[in-house]
Amino acid sequence: MTPRQAKEPKMDWSSIVAAIHREGMTLQELSKRSGLYKNTCGKVKTMTSYKAQKAIADFLGEKPEDLWPSRYPKGGPRILDTNKFTPVDSQKAPVATDKRAVA
Repeated sequence: MTPRQAKEPKMDWSSIVAAIHREGMTLQELSKRSGLYKNTCGKVKTMTSYKAQKAIADFLGEKPEDLWPSRYPKGGPRILDTNKFTPVDSQKAPVATDKRAVA
């Protein structure tokens, strides 16, 4: 079994900032126009903020999953394989407990 290869981001942080500046926008202004706190888009490099990541990606015409692939892991199937994980019997007792025996 080979280990899963991590997907490389489409752009690194300095390229993202440069592309935003080339369009005549700043991270602070992008935050304001997106209805976020003024420093939120600037903190995306070190802090996960899905709203800010979406705002940056939309402005650049990209998907957030392509710019930050490590923050959007690709999930596997959510249904358990019944051959591998057999159904468990109910843990409830089939007979009601005798309260006198417990006391």
